Amino acid sequence: MKTKPTSPRLILASASPRRSDLLRLLDVPFLVEAADVPEFSARHPHLAPREICLANAAAKARAVAARFPDDLILGADTEVALESRVFGKPRSLTEAARFLADLSGRTHQVITAVCLLCAKHRFRRSFTETTLVTFHPLSPARIQRYLASIRPLDKAGAYAVQENGEWIIERIHGSLTNVVGLPVATLRQALQALPASLRFHSPRRTPPAGRRALRRPAR
Repeated sequence: MKTKPTSPRLILASASPRRSDLLRLLDVPFLVEAADVPEFSARHPHLAPREICLANAAAKARAVAARFPDDLILGADTEVALESRVFGKPRSLTEAARFLADLSGRTHQVITAVCLLCAKHRFRRSFTETTLVTFHPLSPARIQRYLASIRPLDKAGAYAVQENGEWIIERIHGSLTNVVGLPVATLRQALQALPASLRFHSPRRTPPAGRRALRRPAR
């Protein structure tokens, strides 16, 4: 009697609680395995911001796939970019304040790359999504007040839209969840388009009201 092949599990290659919360919106079962890999950053000027995101997402997915080759791995990376400059995670509060001052009153990009990878099936699919974020003009006092309200050193660009984002953000054009760390609507479509050997049950559709709500900063 032949044993029925088991379906692969979905594994999120990230310890970020924000990404876990966003992935739960899709109603798909998943596990979490952190990917401890060196990341490309602004210190790699030969790479464009989108290329940095794609390289980091793929590196995270490959690291976890090496331990779980039978499963579908989801690696993701989010970067903040102003023109060709990438704002990674600040190394100090002084650098965090400098980041916000440089972004003050300007429109920047938030780019998230997603890599779906299954070593057993030799499957790999990557995509990116970009959201435009415009900051209010920020005084030094407002910058210091904002930084005191969050933990900026683990956040690309030194800010988090879901943590008092309305203090610094004037408007968002595109997906809010992309700014938080995962483009939920686009990821839902990618999961629905998986080959039959990798497919999970269909994620629920994002309600229209929720889609409109994505365009406002979280309060």
